[in-house]
Amino acid sequence: ICGHLFSHKIDRVLCANRDQVLEQLGICADEDQVFEVVGKNKAKLNENHVGCAVGMLWQFQKEKPQMLRTVELIKSHPEFLTLRVLAENKIELMGDVMLVDMLYNILRLSVDPCDSLVQHLVSEAWLRLCRFPMSSLSKFAVCLSDQHLQHSPLMGQITNILNQKLSSIDDARILTILMICVSPLVSPTLRDKLINKADCVLDTMDPSHYNNPRRMVQFLRNIKYSYRPLLEKCNHNLLHNVPLMDAENLGIILGLYQSLQFNNCDFRLAAKQRLIELVDSSTDPLSFTKLFVTLAPMAGLDTKERLESIALILADELNAQQALAVAETLEEIHSRNLLLIQKIASVIHKNLQVYRSMELARVTQAMILLHYQSPEFFTKLRNILVHFLQYSVYPYEVTMLTRVLSMLPSPRLDTSVISRVDAVLPQCNLNDLNTFAVVIAKWLRNDPSYRHSTPIKYVRLLQTLNHCGRERLCKADRLDLLLEELKYMSGEWFEEMLLKETMVTLQRLKGQISWTNVPELSLFLTRINYLCAPLMDSIASATMEDINKMHYSSMYATLLPFAVLNYDSPRVDELFDICIQHFLPHISSFDPHLLVLFGYTLAVADCFPEDMVREIFNVDFLAKLDSQLETLPDALNMRIRLRLMELNRAVCLECPEFQVPWFHERYCQQLHKKGNGFITPVQQQIHKMLGEVLGGVNCAKAAVFTPYFYRVDFECVLDRHRKALSYSEQSQLQIPGDGEVRWGLDSVGKERSELPQGAQRIAVDFLDTKSFCKNSRHMKGEAMMRKRHLEILGYHVVQIPHFEWNSMELSTQDAWKEYLRKKIFTDLDLFS
Repeated sequence: ICGHLFSHKIDRVLCANRDQVLEQLGICADEDQVFEVVGKNKAKLNENHVGCAVGMLWQFQKEKPQMLRTVELIKSHPEFLTLRVLAENKIELMGDVMLVDMLYNILRLSVDPCDSLVQHLVSEAWLRLCRFPMSSLSKFAVCLSDQHLQHSPLMGQITNILNQKLSSIDDARILTILMICVSPLVSPTLRDKLINKADCVLDTMDPSHYNNPRRMVQFLRNIKYSYRPLLEKCNHNLLHNVPLMDAENLGIILGLYQSLQFNNCDFRLAAKQRLIELVDSSTDPLSFTKLFVTLAPMAGLDTKERLESIALILADELNAQQALAVAETLEEIHSRNLLLIQKIASVIHKNLQVYRSMELARVTQAMILLHYQSPEFFTKLRNILVHFLQYSVYPYEVTMLTRVLSMLPSPRLDTSVISRVDAVLPQCNLNDLNTFAVVIAKWLRNDPSYRHSTPIKYVRLLQTLNHCGRERLCKADRLDLLLEELKYMSGEWFEEMLLKETMVTLQRLKGQISWTNVPELSLFLTRINYLCAPLMDSIASATMEDINKMHYSSMYATLLPFAVLNYDSPRVDELFDICIQHFLPHISSFDPHLLVLFGYTLAVADCFPEDMVREIFNVDFLAKLDSQLETLPDALNMRIRLRLMELNRAVCLECPEFQVPWFHERYCQQLHKKGNGFITPVQQQIHKMLGEVLGGVNCAKAAVFTPYFYRVDFECVLDRHRKALSYSEQSQLQIPGDGEVRWGLDSVGKERSELPQGAQRIAVDFLDTKSFCKNSRHMKGEAMMRKRHLEILGYHVVQIPHFEWNSMELSTQDAWKEYLRKKIFTDLDLFS
C-alpha cells in the first residue's frame, strides 16, 4: 500500500511539473492552431510560451514558398498583438538565447524596426552583448543589418568581440554570417585575420554546405577585395555543388564573381548547364524570373528565344520587381522582341508608383536602352524622378537620379534639379563628379541658348565641379582609396581638367605602391594611356620585391602597361622574366580567355614563352575557349576572338620554329566583310601627295591587305633604281553615289605578285593619336609590333605620325611632298 501511495504521489508531482501550454504549442500544425492556444491561455503565458509561439509562427512561414507566405495576415491577427505585448513585458525575464531569437523572429515577421518591441529588444541585447554565445551574437548581428545599423557603435562592439574571440570560432556558418555583418567596419588587420580563419574553416566544414563559401565570397565583395587564393578555394567547393543549386543561388554567385572580376570558366559552364536543366521546372513568375536573369545573358540563340517565349506567356503575372529584372536582362542581351518589351513596359508602367528611387533609375536606363517609345510613360517617369530628386540627400542617389534624368527628352531643365546637384557636389567622390560632368555637358548641348553663350547656371556648376575635383585630389592621402575612385574615370572632363592633377597626386602617393595595389594602378595607367616613368619604375620595384606574395593571375594586369605603353628601362626585361617564371607553373589554372589576353600582351612586348604558346595553340584548350566564349557578353567574346587571331599572327610571324598553323584566314575575311573602308580627309590628302611624289596615282595602292591580314594604308614598290613601279590595276579612292569615301578593296584575297630583283615594297601608315601615349609622342606597343611584323613580311615601313603631318612645318603642298619624299627615299637608303 505504501509503495502504491508513493507512486501515485510521484505521478502527481510529474503532472504538476509538465508544461501543458508548451505541449499544446508543440502539437500545433499551423499558425491558426498556435493563435488558438495563445487565445485560450493568455493568463498563463510566460516568456517561454511567448518565445515558442513566435518562433513557431516564423517556422511555419519559413517552410512555405515565398509566394505562399502570409506574413501580413499574421501581423494583423489580434493574438499576434497579444504576443507582442506579452513579449515586451517579459523582456527582462528572457534568457540570452531567447532574447535574440525573439528579435530575429519578430523582424522576420516584418514588424517595423521602429516598433517599441524591437527597440526594447535591441536595447536589452546591447546590455548583455558581451555574454552572448557566438551563435546568438551572429544572429543579433543579422538583426542589426536588417535594420540598416551596419555602421552603428553597436556593430562596432560586435566587430571588437569577433576580433577578440575569432580563434574560438569553428562553426563556418557563425563565422561567415559575422564576416558579412561586420564587413563595413573591418580594418585591414582584421580583414586578413578573417580571411585566414575562413581558409582554415573551409578545410573542416561539411562540403555540401555551399552557403558558407558563398558568404565568404560575399564578404570579399563587400570589402572590395579580390583575394584570389580564398576565391579559388571557395569556387572549388561551389563548383562541386552546382548540381544542388537553384537559379537564385547560381545567380547570386555569378553576380558576386562579376563584382570581383572573377570569371571562372568551369563554374560558368557548369552553371549554364544546370540552369538549362531548370528551364522546364521554372514555371511560376518568381522562379522563372531568377532563371531568366541568370541564364539569358550567357545562353545561345535558341535558348534565348525559348526563354523570351516563356517570358511573353508569364509577363502579365510578373510583379513590379520581376518586370524590372526582366527588362534589365532584355537590355543586357540586346533583345529586339518588341512584343515582349511592350508587355514588360506595360507592367512597369502600371507599377511606377511602387518603385523606390534607385529602382526607378534602373527602369529609366533599361527602357531608354531598349529604345522603348512612349511619351506618356517617360513623362510620368520623369515627374516621379524629379520628385525623388528634390527630397534626396544622399550623393550617390542624387548622382544616379540626375544621370538618368539626363537620358530623358526634356523641353527644359528644372531649376530644382540644378539646385540639388549644386548642393551635393562638395560631398561627391571623383566618380560621381565625373558623372555630373557628363550630365552637365549634355544639358549644355540641349539648351537652345547655348548656341549664343554659356548660361551662367552651367558656368557656376562647372566651376564648382572643377573646384571639388581638384580639392578631392589634393586631400587624397591613401592610394588604395584613390584608385577605387579612379577605377571607372574617363571622358573629356577628366582628361582636360583632372588628368594632370591625378598624375601629380599618384606620384605624391607612390610611396604607398605595394604588391597589393600594383594590379589596380597598372590597369589605370593602361586605361588612361598615360606613360609616367616614376610610377612605372615603382610598379616594377614593388612587383620584383614581393613577387612571391602576388597571385599568379595578377601578372597579366601588372605587365599590361609595360607592353601597351611600350615602356623600356634597365629593369623591364628582368621584370618580365620574373613575372613569367611566376605564372608559368600555374598556366593550366588560367581561365582560357585571360590566358589569350595575357599571351597577346606578351606578344606586343615581343615576348613568346614557349610553354604558353603550346598551351594556347592546343586543340583541347581552343575547344574549352570556344565553350567559354559562348557564355561571355558579345563585346568581350569578339574582343577575345580578335586577340586570339592577332596572337596567332604574331606567333606565325615571329616564332615559325613553334610550327603553329595560321588558322584565321576565314575569320579575317569575315571580319573584313563586316568592316568598313571609310577614310579620313588626312588619308585622302596623303594618297594624293603620294601620287605626285611617286609619279602617278597608279604607283600607290590604297588599303592593301598583306598576308596574315594586316591592312596598310598605302603600298608602293620601288625598283632597284628607287623608281616607283606602276600597279597593273588602277589604285584610286572609290566615291560611290552616297558620297562616302571608301578604300578600294581589290587586293583582298589576291596573291601578291613577285617583285623584280632588287625591288622593295614600301608600306605607308598614318599614325593617329591612338598610336601614341596621351602625354607624349612615345609610340605604343601595338604600333611597334605592327611595324615589326610588316618588316618580317618584307616591307620597308614608313610611319607618318599625326603630330608631324599636322605640324606648322608642314603647312604647304611642297613641304608635305618633301616630307614624304624624305620618308620614303632617304630613310630607305639609310636602311639599305
